[in-house]
Amino acid sequence: MHSNPDNPLLICGRHQLDLTRPVVMGILNTTPDSFSDGGSYYTGSALNLDLVVRRAEQMMAEGAQIIDVGGESTRPGAVTVSEQEELDRVAPVVEALVDKLGALVSVDTSTASVITDSAKKGAGLINDVRALQRDGALLAAAASGLPVCLMHMQGQPDSMQQNPHYDDVIAEVSDFLHARIAACHAQGIPSERIILDPGFGFGKTLAHNLALLRRLPELGDWGYPLLVGMSRKSMVAQLLNRPVDGRLPGSLALAMLAAERGAAIIRVHDVAATVDVLKVLAAVVE
Repeated sequence: MHSNPDNPLLICGRHQLDLTRPVVMGILNTTPDSFSDGGSYYTGSALNLDLVVRRAEQMMAEGAQIIDVGGESTRPGAVTVSEQEELDRVAPVVEALVDKLGALVSVDTSTASVITDSAKKGAGLINDVRALQRDGALLAAAASGLPVCLMHMQGQPDSMQQNPHYDDVIAEVSDFLHARIAACHAQGIPSERIILDPGFGFGKTLAHNLALLRRLPELGDWGYPLLVGMSRKSMVAQLLNRPVDGRLPGSLALAMLAAERGAAIIRVHDVAATVDVLKVLAAVVE
């Protein structure tokens, strides 16, 4: 369960994140259409910054060490938003969470201008489902000096779940992540600033997701911290036939299994319950 014993400290701007034990990343989507919490922080058509700050404060009180802010929905079938719209959703939130709460903010973005602006406003981590493949994203991430999370996704959100296919899901995810690590190194982003995410639910069937979870330690053997996000996803529905608001038990089981297999950062909607699960796991394995 010790995620990265050789280098347990991740430098995230002004924050130092100790990854000796798994930490919880709380999800804060400032989108009107994300699959679980979309629209939660809107009053009419306007983003309500007070609601956003209160939710982040609650997650931090429950034990979230990172708040992950996203302004573009990447749920299956989601359409892309304009650069300006994403900036408008993300910039004020990053600024408020940093200034008012002193939060370690991760920005869930693929867009170069959002990366640059968020870094200037005090964000501590870039979390990109497209692994810095959009125009300018790699350069912006390198210039930010922040750690980056590189995620695997087959296809794009609008079509990724229509017919995902792999000859060998582990080998193909591994090859992609190795290639993106090499691209980061070529741009001057060192290994100590790289986190990996196998991308559960992003262009993958239930069988693909389960295979990745079973063999998660193989990705952990590379020495990079692993970020895992399975909270409330359709894989839980496929396993248990539950609606979004009934997926907590399945999500907690997956969080514990991921932590047991070496995940360093667990990205979730339900912070307090996940923190409890990780405390139980820590007590058993130590």
